[in-house]
This record gives sequence, structure tokens and C-alpha cells, in this order.
Amino acid sequence: MKYLLIMHMNPQVWDAMTEEARNEVMNGHGPFMEAIKKSGELVGTAALADPSQSAVVRVRGGMPAVTDGPYLEAKEYLGGYYLVECDSKERALELAALIPDAAVEGLGIEVRPVVFAGGAED
Repeated sequence: MKYLLIMHMNPQVWDAMTEEARNEVMNGHGPFMEAIKKSGELVGTAALADPSQSAVVRVRGGMPAVTDGPYLEAKEYLGGYYLVECDSKERALELAALIPDAAVEGLGIEVRPVVFAGGAED
């Protein structure tokens, strides 16, 4: 079964951390990725840019309208994810607990089962 391990970013939490603590979180992703590559559980991963660099497209009256920035104002936003394939939800929860962000007070990893996935090869 595939699971999306979603890392939410909260700028207030992140900015309150020391530079050393932020570096520890960032550097901890390398060993985590290597471990889930080695186990064969990694399907894919992505880290996303800050929402200030995004654009939103809405179609109104058949015409696309593009605006800068995030769709909704929120204190948290999607910072990145790991797509994993593992034997059980329990294993997905174990993997989520190994992501460095999970150990930061005020942050957490959302674990969500994937019910459909497609790709370029489909």
C-alpha cells in the first residue's frame, strides 16, 4: 500500500528554532532517504518552495486568471512529502516517526493512504 507522508511547515515554529536545530532537521533527511531507498520503500519525494513563490490559476468565464501567492492564508503550508510503499499503516507510521520534522515541537507528519496514483508511464 502507498502512503503519503506529508510534512507541514509552520514558519513561526521554524523561525523560533536555532540555526543549529534547523540544520539538524534539514541534514536528517539525507539518512532517512537513504534508509527508505535501501529498504525499497521510497517511491518519490519532493520539497516545495515557499508559498510566496507560487501562483494560483482559476478559470472564470472560460478564461484563466492567475494570481500570485497561496490560495488560502494559513499558518501552516505543505512543505514537502515522501511517497512510500510499505506493508501496513503501522509501518508508514514508523517511517513518519523517523522523519526529522516529527521531533520538532509544533510540527508533525501527516500519514495519508493513497487511493489512486498515476504517472507518466500509465
